[in-house]
Amino acid sequence: MSKEHADEGAAEAALVAARKAKTERVRERGENPFANDVTEREQKSPLLPLGEVRAHHDPDKREDGRHDREKVAARAKRVRVAGRILFMRSFGAGAFVRLRDRTGELQLYCQEPVMGAGFSRLDDLDLGDFVEAEGETMATDKGELSVSPDNVRLLTKAHRPLPTKTSFKHVEQRYRRRYVDLVANKEVQATFRGRTAIVSALREFLDGRGFIEVETPTMSTIVGGALARPFKTHHNALDLELFMRIAPELYLKRLVVGGFERVYEIARCYRNEGISTRHNPEFTMLEYYQAYATYHTLMDQTEELLRFVDARLSERLPESYGAWAAARTFSFERFARVPMSKLVETALERAGLPPEVPAAVGAADAPIKEWAKAAKAKGRDIDWANFRKGAQKCSGPGELSFCAYEYLAEPFLTKDYRTDDGSKSIPVFVVDYPTEVSPLARKKDGDDTLTDRFELFVDGREICNAFSELNDPDDQAARFEAQVQKKAAGAEETMDYDEDYIRALEYGLPPTAGFGMGVDRLAMLLTGSQSIRDVILFPLLRPEEGT
Repeated sequence: MSKEHADEGAAEAALVAARKAKTERVRERGENPFANDVTEREQKSPLLPLGEVRAHHDPDKREDGRHDREKVAARAKRVRVAGRILFMRSFGAGAFVRLRDRTGELQLYCQEPVMGAGFSRLDDLDLGDFVEAEGETMATDKGELSVSPDNVRLLTKAHRPLPTKTSFKHVEQRYRRRYVDLVANKEVQATFRGRTAIVSALREFLDGRGFIEVETPTMSTIVGGALARPFKTHHNALDLELFMRIAPELYLKRLVVGGFERVYEIARCYRNEGISTRHNPEFTMLEYYQAYATYHTLMDQTEELLRFVDARLSERLPESYGAWAAARTFSFERFARVPMSKLVETALERAGLPPEVPAAVGAADAPIKEWAKAAKAKGRDIDWANFRKGAQKCSGPGELSFCAYEYLAEPFLTKDYRTDDGSKSIPVFVVDYPTEVSPLARKKDGDDTLTDRFELFVDGREICNAFSELNDPDDQAARFEAQVQKKAAGAEETMDYDEDYIRALEYGLPPTAGFGMGVDRLAMLLTGSQSIRDVILFPLLRPEEGT
């Protein structure tokens, strides 16, 4: 441990000791510094949220937003409030104490003539403590709405001091101590309130269209539902090796077979893969399935869904939403729908490259330096080294087409698809994926090398994946077998053969379209968060040194 950290630890230990001494002083007075009797007094004097007190006096505001003393006095109300202390300042026979609860903030204007002997007990209070106060509402000379309490009572003593606004900015410490981060940084609390509003709006949208919400298993004996490496666990009683789910897809489609024609799940999923600003091994997905629909149906519905959720977010957190929306580099005013093959073709043209690049890039004699120079002259900085490695691993034309898209087109979607005035990017539906990289999607009528599938990219981020479902049991069985062969050849991100799912399809899956969206990524997008960890309350971190 460095000397700087040792000094910080010693200083905090001294503050903790001083606060614990105050705790004992409160106990010696016969009071409980960790009281739990707030509700016992409800009938005599109800506890009011701070926001409700402020709302009562909204009509008493001046044009500058401050409160008129005389108007507040005319409508003064005796209230009982509680909250955490965020600020304290004493001046002789008076003290200002600012409280916060779930609905907002409000000031206590504590005066010795009003509080009498109880005024001296303010000495035992610190920032972070929870208190209860009773008194009349009033406005100060500066127009600050306040409560003038005749009684302030300690409810919970905080033994550790809260950080200041400037002292708690270390990103990893904020993630480790989210309970402090939420208090110290109001914008963090706004982000998570926003996430809650987003999830609520997703449910509202689907419930309003006749979908039912279900829960499916999070552990299974086989790997299925998506292409990813799973986490493993062990069931002791049954002596079974199990896999944590990577997606709920196959169970949800079983429910469509069973007659739940519109079904969804907001599912916790687990993928044993790398961590980045857009990837977390534990994450949340929305998946829904709709019978008698196609992927075209779901494209229309996706546009409606995103606009609906965004509007609900605006309604529920108007102040925070204003800041998030002002900083956006994308717009929902219109959406583009482009086949993957067309994206690659256009990308080659805009990079000044010949059409044979995808087929030739993996060859030892490919003129990559010449291609790179030509592309750079057109403002296209392509990752040629990884493009070449990826192309060399491809086992068929479909995989190669997808690889070309990933390196030539996807990184430039925000640059190529803009609003009419060019100021912002627009969302892009990438449609018609190769069958080789879509083992659960229905083949396209008239071209069995492609599937009825789309992925939506907003502001350069993949937000959702959807397709018309494969409901031919023989076709699905053949694709599962192809996955098994890939796994035998050493591929890590593959599915197992799900015999029970094939049996379910043999009972009949109606024409169905399915949709999957990362809830964390949607929260990032709409709240302007730069890392997925900023929208996950307690992200997994390596243990701290020495623990």
